[in-house]
Amino acid sequence: MWELIVQVFPYAIAFTIPLLITALGGLFSERSGVVNIGLEGLMVAGMFTGVLVISRFEVLFPGTAVWIGLAAAFIISALFSLLHAFACISLNANQVISGTALNMIAGALTTYLARNITGSGNIQIVHSLVRQDIPVLSGIPILGKLLFTQTYATTWLVLLILFVSWFLLYKTAFGLRLRACGEHPHAADAAGINVYRMRYIAVMISGAYAGLGGAIILVAISGEFNGTVGGLGFLALASLIFGQWKPLGILGATLFFGFASTIANVSQVIPAMAKIPGILLKTFPYIVTLIALVLFSKSSQAPRAAGEPYDKGKR
Repeated sequence: MWELIVQVFPYAIAFTIPLLITALGGLFSERSGVVNIGLEGLMVAGMFTGVLVISRFEVLFPGTAVWIGLAAAFIISALFSLLHAFACISLNANQVISGTALNMIAGALTTYLARNITGSGNIQIVHSLVRQDIPVLSGIPILGKLLFTQTYATTWLVLLILFVSWFLLYKTAFGLRLRACGEHPHAADAAGINVYRMRYIAVMISGAYAGLGGAIILVAISGEFNGTVGGLGFLALASLIFGQWKPLGILGATLFFGFASTIANVSQVIPAMAKIPGILLKTFPYIVTLIALVLFSKSSQAPRAAGEPYDKGKR
């Protein structure tokens, strides 16, 4: 059993990390008062940007092309999210419709561009990230094999971003102002905070994080772009709600989804679980999420102004 856990753990973490960084992006946007259901589309945009950049640079810089691609996905997705920001913040458009449009535009546009580039819609990379053991730490009993062997560098990058995001939201003036915009935007405006600017920044952070999540799927899991991220953007949105809009809650929710999905994928090779229908295992995390959302809906801690366009004239 221990050997099985050791084998499954790295794959579960690899699945969890892109979910975590994307859900963190959604956290910034919704904490500022802008619902962003366009996370799926932003991940696709980041994945496309990453594969395009890496496939062009990996011949010249095989060792660093992956990181150039991740940085490009981070920046381009932040810029792409401006479409959602402009529609929701400047034009007061319905945020759900704007996010849906973002998902549709990203999927259609990137597939069109990929087909024009390769003729098939698929773009592959040769050099992905390599799993590595961390010296010294991998020798720690129990934890060493679980956390510090066969890990991707992006795992530690995202955990660092998680810590920085928590510090930014709860220990800095910027985080206080951003959360005020999502709770009482008119009071924040009265205190001299530019609500429009704070929401623009928050949506761009959500785009950058989601784009990085899409690119991480490319370099750590799939190795190719085919126009979709398999609904992980929506799963990240569910993790955001399940985690009650808090960084550590989101970490717990994404770990749950990551382990449940990984176990469902490998269940057929586990004798003890092979008798359970695969469809039950694959839908298990979603069913539990629905039940949890129903049970805890009354105590939900969503930002009070999330989804409400801000109109300065109504103060």
